Amino acid sequence: MLAVNDLATHVGVEAACRAFAFNPGYVYRDRARRRRGFSRHPVTVRPRPPLAFSIAEQNRLLGVLDSERFADTAPAAVYATLLDEGQYYGSVRTMYRLLATEGQVGDRRQQRRHPVYTKPELLAVRPNEVWSWDISKLKGPAKWTCFHLYVVMDIFSRYVVGWMIAHRETAELAEQFIADTIAKQQIVPGTLTLHADRGTSMRSKSVAQLLVDLDVTKTHSRPHVSDDNPYSEAQFKTLKYRPDFPARFGSIEDARVHCQEFFRWYNTEHRHSGIALMPPDTVHYGRSTALIAQRGVTLDAAFAAHPARFKGIAPRPATVPIAVWINPPKKETAPRAITPHCSLN
Repeated sequence: MLAVNDLATHVGVEAACRAFAFNPGYVYRDRARRRRGFSRHPVTVRPRPPLAFSIAEQNRLLGVLDSERFADTAPAAVYATLLDEGQYYGSVRTMYRLLATEGQVGDRRQQRRHPVYTKPELLAVRPNEVWSWDISKLKGPAKWTCFHLYVVMDIFSRYVVGWMIAHRETAELAEQFIADTIAKQQIVPGTLTLHADRGTSMRSKSVAQLLVDLDVTKTHSRPHVSDDNPYSEAQFKTLKYRPDFPARFGSIEDARVHCQEFFRWYNTEHRHSGIALMPPDTVHYGRSTALIAQRGVTLDAAFAAHPARFKGIAPRPATVPIAVWINPPKKETAPRAITPHCSLN
């Protein structure tokens, strides 16, 4: 620091700090501390205000605020309650000032403590290992009317394994829908995890008991975290952002006809970017390897015909991911190197 100050008298602080690779902030703060330490003006102590509460009055008021009666009550409510009873111990501001002095400023009410929700980390390496399900509303013919669309999706293949439209959302309908879907896909007990958000039907006792009986593991998203159920959310967006999606459905039959055509297209024709631009049913039913080989033959022929167009590098078809995650665990990062700081002299 002395060398920096000496050079600063000739070339300035900024230039001197650049020369020594030094942070100018250290210099300015050091000078400020020195000025405060060698100030010629003594620090004046503020006298006690003549109208301030005495120690006895402070203890009396603090005893009232910390009493069993008012321990969980806001100072404004304490002030009003005592005033209604013909007692005055001090203003609301005085109560807050005294509580701040004692380190007791905060929410004094008894409040519910919400549990800590664990972030779900789910891994699928093959179809029918992790399913995601959700319920979305479709607008009906009149204002405030809607139909409820139940959808179950396999996160590895993005294949919609089951869907249903009903007039209402109930735990009984959800239970029957999940049971029928599991039976249709012939799921072996103990091999499936079913993930959902924290909706009423998803957390119902009837659905939970069904999954226990079928030996299916259930997991739930954290409250208000849509990223914990991304595949179902993305599928609903694909449905509702299609050009032919109507503003309202004239009847539940119209909604079923529309969704029947949509899910046929989604499963068999939609080229999903997350699975190498293949239709979900191709991945779900194990035909992706043959399709990748077929794409490779086509690309090899294109490369043989015009290698210069590919700059001499033969193109390769994209492959299906070998693992699909909901909330993959964070990778361990190497510790950052600690840069030594110059000490102040």
